[in-house]
Amino acid sequence: MSLHDARAFYARLTVAKGGGDEMLTRAFEAVDRAAFVGPGPWKVFAGAGYVETPGADPALVFQDEVIALKPDLGINNGEPSLHARCLAAAAPKPGETAIHVGAGTGYYTAILAELVGRNGRVDAYEVEADLADTARTLLGAWPQVTVHARSALEPPLPAVDVIYVSAGLSHPPIVWLEALKPGGRLIFPLTAGRVGGLMMLLTRTGDDVYAVRLVSGAMFIPCVGGQDERQAQALMSALSGGAHAAVRSLRRGQPDATAWLAGDDWWFSTATVD
Repeated sequence: MSLHDARAFYARLTVAKGGGDEMLTRAFEAVDRAAFVGPGPWKVFAGAGYVETPGADPALVFQDEVIALKPDLGINNGEPSLHARCLAAAAPKPGETAIHVGAGTGYYTAILAELVGRNGRVDAYEVEADLADTARTLLGAWPQVTVHARSALEPPLPAVDVIYVSAGLSHPPIVWLEALKPGGRLIFPLTAGRVGGLMMLLTRTGDDVYAVRLVSGAMFIPCVGGQDERQAQALMSALSGGAHAAVRSLRRGQPDATAWLAGDDWWFSTATVD
């Protein structure tokens, strides 16, 4: 099988597992994953550690596997089918504007850029300076992308249609909620440290109200500055109660009796959006 055939099959299989469409399949096929994971052999995440590939054939990276970028820090190029599922849920459209938090070397940033097209815009944020430098070089073929070697938790941020997050947070940052345009979508892993959590999709339906959908389970490296110990403890307690499936919205202000999890000036609610 040729490398071209391997890439095409990888794109079709990955997106089919993630529930995406033909547009997402074309985006996955258009971006060369091998270019973003460095030279082989590669370390593939296997739960308790990494297993090294038997060689440096680029076809080895076109699999639905997690590949290490900085294994000493647990920073990886994440599971493709999970990202396909999350991108399908966030549904970036041609001409839209997006933020990618935790861009790494830029692989999923490039796919996001394919989805918004040349008339769209992607601002990618990566706190690891060497990864940001690599991403800036590799993403040069996508002029609609700007890479920022800093945290996306600090303003200013542009007003955008999509915020796509590749690192776990114990709470939804207010700066991201406020950056969403009307109808804008935020998809992020709600996690307590390195403990597994939930991939949450928030859609802004009003000034202080966001519709919520639980997309999948999630396990991501913690977002630098995005883990609050008190909030993480509250999240673990809320998850242990098993009522998260009933969450339907996020609301700003003081919580009421519908609250599943609350923080400063926000709460996840079991009430539906009017």
